[in-house]
Formats: sequence, C-alpha cells, structure tokens
Amino acid sequence: MSTYKDEYAGWQSDPEAYWCEAAQAVDWFRAPQRILDDSKAPIYTWFADAEANTCYNAIDRHVENGRGDQAAIIYDSPVTDTKTSITYNALLDQVSRLAGVLASKGVTKGDRVVIYMPMVPDALVAMLACARIGAVHSVVFGGFAAHELAVRINDAAPKAVLSASCGIEGKRIIEYKPLLDEAIAQSENKPEFTVILQRPQVKASMVEGRDLDWADAISNADPVGCASVGGADPLYILYTSGTTGQPKGVVRHSGGHMVALLWSMKNLYNVQAGDVFWAASDVGWVVGHSYICYAPLLAGCTTMVFEGKPVGTPNPGTFWRIIEEHKVKVLFTAPTALRAIKREDPNAEYLKKYDLSGMDALFLAGERADPDTINWAQTHLQKPVVDHWWQTETGWAIAANPLGIEELPIKPGSPAVPMPGYQVEILDDAGHPVAPGTLGAIAIKLPLPPGTLPTLWNADDRFKKSYLEAFPGYYEIGDAGMVDEDGYVYIMARTDDVINVAGHRLSTGAMEEVLAAHPDVAECAVIGIGDKLKGQSPLGLICLNAGVDRAEADLQKECVSLVRHEIGPVAAFKQCLVVDALPKTRSGKILRGTMVSIADGTPWKMPATIDDPTTLDAIAERIGGLGEQTS
Repeated sequence: MSTYKDEYAGWQSDPEAYWCEAAQAVDWFRAPQRILDDSKAPIYTWFADAEANTCYNAIDRHVENGRGDQAAIIYDSPVTDTKTSITYNALLDQVSRLAGVLASKGVTKGDRVVIYMPMVPDALVAMLACARIGAVHSVVFGGFAAHELAVRINDAAPKAVLSASCGIEGKRIIEYKPLLDEAIAQSENKPEFTVILQRPQVKASMVEGRDLDWADAISNADPVGCASVGGADPLYILYTSGTTGQPKGVVRHSGGHMVALLWSMKNLYNVQAGDVFWAASDVGWVVGHSYICYAPLLAGCTTMVFEGKPVGTPNPGTFWRIIEEHKVKVLFTAPTALRAIKREDPNAEYLKKYDLSGMDALFLAGERADPDTINWAQTHLQKPVVDHWWQTETGWAIAANPLGIEELPIKPGSPAVPMPGYQVEILDDAGHPVAPGTLGAIAIKLPLPPGTLPTLWNADDRFKKSYLEAFPGYYEIGDAGMVDEDGYVYIMARTDDVINVAGHRLSTGAMEEVLAAHPDVAECAVIGIGDKLKGQSPLGLICLNAGVDRAEADLQKECVSLVRHEIGPVAAFKQCLVVDALPKTRSGKILRGTMVSIADGTPWKMPATIDDPTTLDAIAERIGGLGEQTS
C-alpha cells in the first residue's frame, strides 16, 4: 500500500501520467488522448479531446452495473417532517424525464439553465438533467434577493430557470416565485420558460405561457438519453458568494471535474460504492455541487439531502440522529455547524444518545477550523476529525488528510498536507518563497489540477487579472498562511485579515485560536480596526456557551490575558466584547470585512448572502465607530 509521500511524489514525477491513470475511473465515450493542453497557458485545459457525460457516469452506469435498487438519495427534512429514499432506478427516470422537458422546449448542449431551488432532491434532479443533455447549469442559492438573482440571470443568459414555490429557513417559509418574477423583470436577458416545483407549504402563482408546473411537465415528458460532452466543455457556472456589480462566474469543465471528484472520494474520503456520504451543506454552494450532488453519485454512493439546521430541528442532536438512522459513513460539514452544536450542548449529552459506530470520519471545511472545535469533536466522537481546505474556485480539496491513502497525524489548526496536483508555496510580497514557519501569501504553482477552474465565464482577462497576475506562474489563493517543516499547511487568515499593528504583521486567525480555547467561548472572531497611533488594533468578539452567565469585564480581562500570554504584548490585544451572535453568510462564513467597515465608520451595505440581518444590526450597535481611522 502506498503512502501519502509515495502518492504525492508519483504525481510530481509525471503529472500527466498520474491524471491519465486517475481518468480510468471515468466511463468515457471517447477516452482522452491528450491529457493536458497548455497551448494557451496560463489558461490550461484537461482532457479536452475526450467525450463523456457526467450524468451517465453518475446514474446510468450504476443502473447498468446492477445498482438500480440501491438508494441514490436519502432526503431528511426535519423542517417539513419528511423522509424519503430515491433509488438509482427512480433517479434515472426522474432525471431523464426532466431532461426530456428541457429538450422538448429547445434546450440543447451549451445552453444555460439557472437553478434556484431549496434543499430538496429535485434540486439534484435539475442539475443532473442539465448535465444529461449537455446544458450548462448555474445554481443560485435559494432565497437570494431578486436583484442578486437578476444579476446572475443577466450574466448567464439562461434559456430556462428551474425553481420551486418556496424554501424553508429555520421556521421561516421563503416564497421563491415572487423573487424569481421580480428578478426576471429586472433582467435584460429573459429566460424563455421556467419550470416550477409546487411545494405543499406554498402554491406559487404561474405566468401563463412561460411557467410550467414541474410535476405535470415530468409526467407528460418522454425520457431522453445522454449527450456526448467534450472534456473541456463547461458543466456548470457557479457565481462566487457575495458577488456585487459584475459577477464572477467560476466555470467547471466536465472531464476534469469527474476525474478529480472520483479521485477524492476514494483517496481522500475513503468511501466506495454503496456507502452513505453526507455533506451537510447546500446545493447553492460549491460543497453542494461537488459533494452533495456529483461526487457521491459518480462513486456509486448514497448521498444525503438534508433540509434543516444543525440546532433547533428540534435539538442539537439532529446530526447524530441522522448519522445513526441512515448509517452515514462520512459526515462533511462546516466548523460553524459544529460550533453551534457545541454551544448548545457543550458536554455532548445529545451525541451520547446515538450509536455512531458506523461513522468513520468527520470532515470540516468552508472556514478555518479552530483547534478547540476539532478537539471537542475528536474527544466526543472518537473518530478522525479532518480539517481540509479548498475554495469555490478549486472545487475540491487543496490540502487535506487523505484517509484513503494514509491517515496522517492530525495537527489541530492545520488542514494537513497538499493533495496531488497542488504544489503549495508560501511567498513574500515580491513573490519569493519563504522559509518554513514564515507567514506569507499562499500560492499554487501552475497548472492547477483537473477539477479546478480553467477560467471565469466569458471573462478570460478578468480570470488572469484576479488570480494569475500577482505572482506570475502561480495561482493566487488570497489567503495568508505558512507551511511547517513537515509540509503541513496552515491557513491563518484571508490576506486582508492579516493586520498591521505598529509595523508588525499579525494573523487574526492565530488570535481567534487563542480565544476559542477559553472554556466559556463557543465562537469568536477577531478583526483589525483603525488605530491612529498603530495603524490597526485587534478587536475580539466572543459568543458564550449556553448557560454561561458571567460579567463581561471578567471575561474580557481573561481573554486579553490569554492572547498576551500566547501571542505576546506585540499583538496589542486590549478590546474584547461579548456578543449574542456573529453575522455570517448562509454558508457559515463570518462577515469580518463588513464588521471592519462598521467599526471604522466607512460605507457598507447589507451583504446579499447574510443569514440573519438582525445579527449585523446588533453588531453595528456595539462596534459602530469603535475604530479610529488613520489619516
């Protein structure tokens, strides 16, 4: 059995041979002859001369290989008290019929289709139906405001929109159809038709001649087969969260996407056909694309579709109940979800009620996983807890602990080591590599591996300017971090979260690690706010565990003392406030940049991706004007 070092060295010695071998996991209509096309460098394409179909690889081939009666999707929705299971046979029927609806209305290979759906199995059906006929889907997070949806419709210019009457956020029902109607009214590029899934909670009003009823359309449709799609043809466009103005559409090519995701399911997550895989995310985000929809189905697994929250549905034991009940082998979620559970159940009393013996590992991604959260999960789960790191742009992990190759020692605070395909280097401002243990800008040597973005939608020049110009020959991550002597990567902060305190470059992420270790702290954030004397100074914001009732002054004193002890007086950490909640996007990212603007009194607007606007209003009352802007 090979070790991680063997595997990584094998890729380094001959990258094209390595990915050629990995590509054998795909059922190609025409196998690739040229693995990497570098003729237009720094824009690279993988498997450009190959022909295949992602939907065929995700559904049809499993049915042909005798897995038709296996569950492809398990849907668990505590917010609607619904549980269903969909076999590969049933999924094939639904997908091929919806593809038939699209084809009958003139949608062909290369046409775009916008998908604006809640977390229901039909969202996966919609994605796969587009892939089946070679249409390019663009999923927009369900419940996005009409203007944000309009911006994306305008840029993608879809022939159709697939949507639903409503979504459910916690206890709130969000009507989608009025938002969609308004978005279409705002957009210059009008879709020719829409297909609307009518949910029991709300019945949407339909526009005659434009809107089709999902159930009626599918029941009357003729199923269609799989189109042959080029390896370098786009499978989807995904607009990065928080997009304002001209949107940034990340493109994913069909061939490399399949190769990379299949490699990751075997080598990183250590799952195989028949296993139950659960990515507790949303189809609107990249995790939902890669690891709710495509990767598990490509690998012949059963994928979980969960509609709900980690707490309040009805209690912080929901995740553990699902793992036991549906025999989940691997859970993939965001550290935010773990922190929410930990905050309400710090001693893991709910976790102890369930049999989690069938679970092999917990994977975390989406933001930095603080060591305290990792240690809490490891202590109570007694399973590997793997922090791994990637981006919307990469589509799969840059750095991780590859459990399917070799379980490496876990270093809390690090997402472990680079995966094959990623040569991670830490650079100084001039673009020179720095010594191990030195903080700098994280960059990846070109070319990026299969499955990553080849460019931006209709914006090659913007792609080069956004990612490739800062460090020629490298892809710029936008994160600051370091690599230690063992090759472990540490992501300390976004590059703009490295603050300059009296000439010292300091990581807010390092300070957050210290605060998170305080026994009363459930969650925290550190931001750099204006300081006329020092340029910037750190401000800590902490949320407390359930049941903690202590004087804020005492907690502030303890937190300041902790940071001074662990990082030193150089951090100039003197301010720490207790808040009820931190403002976040719907994907769980803390809105640090917005909070900096509020504290410094600079213009800001409510982010389109915010989960709960009231949290930002409450923060604004606490920290508004706290920073002193330097002149």
